[in-house]
Amino acid sequence: MLVDFTALPARDVYRWMTTTITPRPIAWVSTISAEGGPNLAPFSFFNGISSNPPMLMFVPVNNREGVPKDTVRNLEATKEMVVHIVSADLAAAMNQTAALLPPEESEFDFAGIAQVPSTRVKPPRVAGARVAFECTLHSITKLGEGPGASNVVFASILCAHVADDVVVDGNRVDPGKLDAIGRLGGDAYCFTRDRFEVERP
Repeated sequence: MLVDFTALPARDVYRWMTTTITPRPIAWVSTISAEGGPNLAPFSFFNGISSNPPMLMFVPVNNREGVPKDTVRNLEATKEMVVHIVSADLAAAMNQTAALLPPEESEFDFAGIAQVPSTRVKPPRVAGARVAFECTLHSITKLGEGPGASNVVFASILCAHVADDVVVDGNRVDPGKLDAIGRLGGDAYCFTRDRFEVERP
């Protein structure tokens, strides 16, 4: 079967991409508005892209009206964020924060998520997250126009909060203890509990 992306509507392209490029890590991003209101939202077009300098990338897409989401507007205004890794025990809470809320309503409050102050940036952290990267905005690259268009966020990592109980040998994270989840297509997610090792040549 040949799928011609150049002949498909954007919604079908999205479906093909999200069901084939799997599993995808989830960036659970907290920001604050210009008025100081907190926001928390998940994004599954996400990855680390550079260690020198330390940077990551995630992609909020425009809503159905073609308007950038609160995360993008907040970053344009305040230029700071915290990017959390989602462990299995936080999956239900993370999913709740995908709800479309008015900009003035906090997803932390809506989903009953405890927050703690960050060290280097103003947006709060998710208290239960095992890994949280405090970041500043490097840039936003806009791709496309209208509904579903992408806002590619490049973030510079300032520091990371890593739970002591997931660290082994003092300098690496045990994936079993982190227990991260991945995004598949539609409403489907996966665990990262089944693993294998292959020695590099």
